[in-house]
Amino acid sequence: MSLTTSFAIYFLIWWLVLFTVLPWGVRSQEEIGDVSHGSDPGAPAVPALGRKLLWTTGVAALVFAVFYVVYVSKVISLEGLLTLGGWLN
Repeated sequence: MSLTTSFAIYFLIWWLVLFTVLPWGVRSQEEIGDVSHGSDPGAPAVPALGRKLLWTTGVAALVFAVFYVVYVSKVISLEGLLTLGGWLN
């Protein structure tokens, strides 16, 4: 797998993980009891984006590492996936 392909796959995994990590620990302004004037009451009181970006990077690296090991060791081949999915008989 080339470096460019590896980076592209990691980038896609990172974005998918980001959208799963974003809701972690979110408490709305309404839940906290401190709604800023002019904002939506459901908006996060403390988004903590820096911490979430770090979590996203770590989890994405772990998922990519598992993917890479499976790919390099050929535990699951493309033909095996196609057969499992019923696309190849």
